[in-house]
Amino acid sequence: MQKEILHAPYVIKYETLDVCPKPEHAHSFFELVYVRSGTGLQCINKSSFAYRAGHLFLLTPDDCHSFDIQTTSQLFFLQFNDIYIKNNGIVAENVKRLEFILQNANHQPGCIFRNKDDKMLVGPIIEAIIREHETRDIYNQELIHQLVNTLIIIIARNIAKFLPEKVNMATEEKAIDVLQYIQNNIYYPEKLKAENVSGHFGISNSYLGRYFKKHTGETMQEYISSYKTKLIQHRLKFSDKRLNEISDEFGFTDISHLNKYFINQTGSSPAAYRISVRNESVLIQ
Repeated sequence: MQKEILHAPYVIKYETLDVCPKPEHAHSFFELVYVRSGTGLQCINKSSFAYRAGHLFLLTPDDCHSFDIQTTSQLFFLQFNDIYIKNNGIVAENVKRLEFILQNANHQPGCIFRNKDDKMLVGPIIEAIIREHETRDIYNQELIHQLVNTLIIIIARNIAKFLPEKVNMATEEKAIDVLQYIQNNIYYPEKLKAENVSGHFGISNSYLGRYFKKHTGETMQEYISSYKTKLIQHRLKFSDKRLNEISDEFGFTDISHLNKYFINQTGSSPAAYRISVRNESVLIQ
C-alpha cells in the first residue's frame, strides 16, 4: 500500500474530480477533507460512508483510505503534521491538548461535525482560504495561516465531544498507549486478552486492570466491548457487508456468536439494528 509523506508543515489543495486519483493509500500526516459539492463514498479502514456537500472528514496518520466518487465532486484538502501544530502560532498551552485530541480521533469514516454552528462556520472559512490562495493579495499567507489554525481548532472541538468521557489531557501517557493498542488490535481478539495486553506493556494482569480503571473510569473489557460495538454498529449502518463478513472481520466464531454478543451489548440483533437505523435515515432524508 502506498504511503505519502508531507515535506511542508501544511499543504492546501482543492480539486474537481470524477474519479479518485489514487488507489487505497495512507499518510504519515493529518488530512482534512471538506466536500464543497458532489456525492460518493469515503472509504477508510475497511468501512465506508456516503458523503455529500458540507461534510468534513479528518484522516489521521496511517489511516488506510480512498474515495469512490459517484458524481463530480469538488474537494478541499488541508494536509498538516505535528510540526505545524507545534511551531505555527497555536497558543503554546493548547498544543499538547490539540495533539492529544487529534491523535485520539476515532479511525472511522464519517463527517466529524458534532456542533451545528461549526458546520455553518467552516464552509466560509474554507472558501476564504481558497480565495486567498488564488488571488495572492498582500498578507495572504498570514491570513491563510490564521484561517488554517482556526480550522484545526474547530476540528479538535468536534472530535473532543466524542472522546471517552474519562480520558483527557490529564490521563497518563501509558493509559493512552493502552487505548491506542486496543484500537489498533480491535479486529484480533487474541491480542486483546488481558494476559497479552499486559505482556505487551510489561505489567501484571492485576495491575493493568486497576491502572486502566483508574485512568479511564471503566474496565478494559468494558472499553473493548464498547469500542467494538460502535464499530459493528457503523458497519451495519453504513456498509452492505453481510453478517458473516462482519463476524469474520471481528474474529467471532460464526454469525450465532456475533448475534449473541450484539444482543447482549445493545438489546437488539444485528439484522434488526440494521433495519431500524436505515429506516431512520430514510425518514430523516
